[in-house]
Amino acid sequence: MASKSRARLNRQFDRLQRRIPEFAARWLERIRRPEARWIRIPLGLLLVLGGIFSFLPVLGIWMLPLGLLLLALDLVFLQGPVNSTVVRGTRKWSTWSRARRDKKAAGNKSN
Repeated sequence: MASKSRARLNRQFDRLQRRIPEFAARWLERIRRPEARWIRIPLGLLLVLGGIFSFLPVLGIWMLPLGLLLLALDLVFLQGPVNSTVVRGTRKWSTWSRARRDKKAAGNKSN
């Protein structure tokens, strides 16, 4: 079960790396390496804490999911919930953006 969950998480990271700018993708590739565990765990914890305090300037809610993603690479019990949340969020985002695009296209046709 853990290996299946780990493989799914790696696919999610691969998809993310294809969508972000080149410099960020290279950084993410380096931080995903097994030897970067000692950087990844504290960074993930800091991002989660920053996400909790998102009401402060500079910090944002974006930090929480990124921190959980990084922690899920090393903490097996987080892999399942993080995987399902990412998949569910991706589906909702696709549905929302498709509906928005269709609504915009329908509005342009009526003009």
